[in-house]
Amino acid sequence: MQAAAMNIEKDFFDQQVSREGKYLTFALAGEEYGIGILKVKEIIGLMTITPVPQTPEHIKGVINLRGKVIPVVDLRLKFGMERVESTERTCIIVTEIATGGHKIFMGIVVDSVSEVLNIKMAEIEDTPSFGSNLDTAYILGMAKIGQSVKILLDIDKVMRNEEISQLSAAAV
Repeated sequence: MQAAAMNIEKDFFDQQVSREGKYLTFALAGEEYGIGILKVKEIIGLMTITPVPQTPEHIKGVINLRGKVIPVVDLRLKFGMERVESTERTCIIVTEIATGGHKIFMGIVVDSVSEVLNIKMAEIEDTPSFGSNLDTAYILGMAKIGQSVKILLDIDKVMRNEEISQLSAAAV
């Protein structure tokens, strides 16, 4: 019994430590989000996105990035936010997501990139409960920075497995 309690404490501590670190922050609909900097491969300006038939609306299509076909997701639409026209600050964050034992590159369209922040464990709170009907598994936690709150995303969990399969197929 005591060994099980120690394992639970260790898992909790490991989770807390794993959330601490550097995050690339970006804006979507006036709110600030963050992704672990180690998941970010590059930030590029908005470029021509080739639509892929029979994909969900939030999957914008694919881009050719230096000879690599990368699927692109509009994070606003994925999160059920209003569609807006792109601006000169709209960009694509190319991320590496892990799923099913392999990694794929995925671009996410965001309103603007803000900055890289080093977020300490003491600044991160657990995701509040919004009721059982709302899936928040993709949120690592809430970072309290000054008077603002930044939503820290687990980019590996933002997309569901079936969507990742569609993205992988679109990139082939």
